[in-house]
Amino acid sequence: MALAEPLPDLEEILDSIGAGGSHVAAIEASEGAAGNISVYVGWPIEVRRRFPITEEIPLPQPAPHLASHFVIVTGSGRRLREIHVDPAANLGVVQISPDGTSGTLHTAPSRLFDSVTSEWNSHLAVHDDTVERTGTNFHAVVHAQPPHLTYLSHIADYRDEDYLNRRLLRWEPETIINLPAGTVPCRSCFPAPLRSWRRTSRAFVRTASSCGQSMASWPVRTSP
Repeated sequence: MALAEPLPDLEEILDSIGAGGSHVAAIEASEGAAGNISVYVGWPIEVRRRFPITEEIPLPQPAPHLASHFVIVTGSGRRLREIHVDPAANLGVVQISPDGTSGTLHTAPSRLFDSVTSEWNSHLAVHDDTVERTGTNFHAVVHAQPPHLTYLSHIADYRDEDYLNRRLLRWEPETIINLPAGTVPCRSCFPAPLRSWRRTSRAFVRTASSCGQSMASWPVRTSP
């Protein structure tokens, strides 16, 4: 479902990303520089005043449904709890090319990272898939690493979808309100190949609910 006017401006979106990062950190769902956030914006926004430095970057895979629009994304190694302090230092804005195969990365002089998050491929795939399926013009992906769930993902039994969901709903019954379709464990491979982001995207499709919320979980590190 697409947002209707009045649409949020860049400053409002940056504030919301900062608030989201602070909340993830406050509930201890990120450790150190772990975790990342991206937001797809499907309408024109003026980014050059806050992010005047530009460079052309290739996309890890085509994103035709995001063409000519924007993805605001955290920089590699940045801490979610610091975004609200200085969004321009911790975020970049990628404008996707008209053909969806490359992008222009906009950053600020205060930039504190060399590249966007290493999870950029998964973020891009999920945004592209979601826009294709729903036609939305505004979509966020939050990648957190809550320590207990991360620990469980290393136990073989909890990599089974039914086993994991039965126990999550028993421990936290209110989970069904936000994630009525449950969660899908995804096997993670390093370095992240094409099949990893496809797995992630398929998992989000399977768990997408009527309110647009979905969740996938995967081990921090496993062998291919």
